[in-house]
Amino acid sequence: MSMKYIFVTGGVCSSLGKGLTAASLGMLLEKHGNKIAMLKLDPYLNVDPGTMSPYQHGEVYVTDDGAETDLDLGHYFRYTDSPLSKASNATSGQIYNTVIKRERRGDYLGKTVQVIPHITDEIKKRIHECSQQEKDIDVTIVEIGGTVGDIESLPFLEAIRQLHSENKKDCINVHLTYVPYLKAAAEFKSKPSQHSVQILREIGIFPDIMLCRSEKPLPEEIKSKISLYCNVPENAVIEEVDVEYSIYEVPIKLHEQGLDEMLVELLNLKKKKISLANWEKLIDVIKEPKGVVTIGVVGKYIQHQDAYKSIYESLAHAAIDAGYQIKIKRFEADKIETKESLKPQLEECDGYLIPGGFGERGWEGKIKTAEYCREEKIPYFGICLGMQVMTVEFARNKAGLIKANSTEVEPDTEEPVISLLSEQKTVQDLGGTMRLGAYETKLLKNSKAHLAYGALTISERHRHRYEFNNKYKELLEERGLLLSGILESSGLLEIAEVKDHPWMVGVQFHPEFKSKPTAPHPLFRDFIKAAIKHKKEKDGS
Repeated sequence: MSMKYIFVTGGVCSSLGKGLTAASLGMLLEKHGNKIAMLKLDPYLNVDPGTMSPYQHGEVYVTDDGAETDLDLGHYFRYTDSPLSKASNATSGQIYNTVIKRERRGDYLGKTVQVIPHITDEIKKRIHECSQQEKDIDVTIVEIGGTVGDIESLPFLEAIRQLHSENKKDCINVHLTYVPYLKAAAEFKSKPSQHSVQILREIGIFPDIMLCRSEKPLPEEIKSKISLYCNVPENAVIEEVDVEYSIYEVPIKLHEQGLDEMLVELLNLKKKKISLANWEKLIDVIKEPKGVVTIGVVGKYIQHQDAYKSIYESLAHAAIDAGYQIKIKRFEADKIETKESLKPQLEECDGYLIPGGFGERGWEGKIKTAEYCREEKIPYFGICLGMQVMTVEFARNKAGLIKANSTEVEPDTEEPVISLLSEQKTVQDLGGTMRLGAYETKLLKNSKAHLAYGALTISERHRHRYEFNNKYKELLEERGLLLSGILESSGLLEIAEVKDHPWMVGVQFHPEFKSKPTAPHPLFRDFIKAAIKHKKEKDGS
């Protein structure tokens, strides 16, 4: 069977949820027995999001092979079993960079290098590479970032037009659009959707399926109008109404409208009667939880809801697994000045998490948070920078190293408990030069990490430049810090635990990148269990 392609475009405005929609399509097709690959094409000129501010882009999702990618790949991982690698995300920056390097080498033999065919050929090459990541992939879902009408997206749209023309029976176009409801007129308006389809038609792309985002269910007359003016069958006008409880309702709602059956018929894919019972069970727990567990997140980018996207989702996965609803309280680290100022807020939380980050802003506020959690026996989970915070706080207040610090915050500190990795000292370019991707870690038997994973060797994904300084290993161990995870390849610290504490664990890697709603990450699972136990003890229940 030839490779099949589904191209997902978006119109009217951004933030409609193309990534969630594409991931939902992938999950439904997998349920039918199809093997999928997923690709996000991003129109920005950055080579990757690694050097972009989280305020601009949200989180950076890291793959096993060390690619810094778009956060939508996190959705792909959470919803599907698609292979994810550097072949799963391509940006305009990567595409142009590759073509220009070829031109400089003389590969084009003096030809004029143009957007068409050179840029579009490279885009098509990336799509083919994604579809060949593993054997026996049946369908590749390609999400085109940005909004139809953006100048930046035109080369990508031209590339998928060409692919569709070359493989007419093997490609379909799914267009996600927005249908606004005007309260003053008490009417839905289809005109914006019509205009976005008109732009697609001018390019030579004709939608096969229209997915309509809206705040309320669409009347049949609006669906008929969209069908008529956008030239798609009425049954191919699918509504995506704002979900009531969770984003994990999206695939269920799409399945109820027969979208997956339409896809497999249009592309002649594998088809069978499917069950979404495990996803429906998730929603049932969200609707009727046993209780609420409150987790405080102290971070630098709290104001941007996507900056810690995978963190929030991983906490939700673990809470659902325990039968609880998650409530997240967000704290800006740079506004925490003293333990006393934090105490009234912390008393409302059942556990605390400090996520990864860079730079000195909010550093001391995070130190105060870790100190309070350690002293008050509140469950604490430190991820990447959060682990470094935990070890520096422990060194200052339990090991007597009052000047302990990270060289990222204080380059000339007398006690560099956290210091720059040796291989990073000669690095000049910031992009793609951190320790990135999957590394194996050896766990200490009967540690909290070992009990969580149920294994003595694990593989987790990294994204950092600074590391625990082994010079302080013996001293901190003597004072009660358990170094429970060691990087096999270099002996560097990966996991630290405070011994005389119910659950205080810091990890140098990013476990949030490997959590699914149907399979919560073991560390998040045990952290939430500890938080629930703390809540019950606090409430006397």
